[in-house]
Amino acid sequence: MPRTDQTLTMNEQGFLAVNAHAMPWEERFNEHIGRALFRKELFNDAETGVLVRLVRYPAGVINPKHTHPCGHGMYVLEGNLVTHKGTFGPGHFVWFPEGEAMEHGASAEGDVTVVFVTNKAFRIDYVI
Repeated sequence: MPRTDQTLTMNEQGFLAVNAHAMPWEERFNEHIGRALFRKELFNDAETGVLVRLVRYPAGVINPKHTHPCGHGMYVLEGNLVTHKGTFGPGHFVWFPEGEAMEHGASAEGDVTVVFVTNKAFRIDYVI
């Protein structure tokens, strides 16, 4: 029986189980926002660039207009995700197409935590 207190379990066939509760939040300062965002890297495939993260935006923090060379989705776990297309609460999945100029972050009322998924290598390009 697998241990549930382990942070990461991976076997040689590529099966992966991650205990995100056991992982600390990684603080990542963003100079375009002037604040830190927080993340937990759950999966990153070096061959395809596909990645899965937990991301937490502090209350009121919005990532300003930017694009990505990949599509990416956010599944809202807690709080309200504010985007250029509307505000979405827990249980909503939002997909942002590759190349779309977008903004997203947390409402002023509280932090938002999302599962963040990309379809290929991730990069962020800010629109000036």
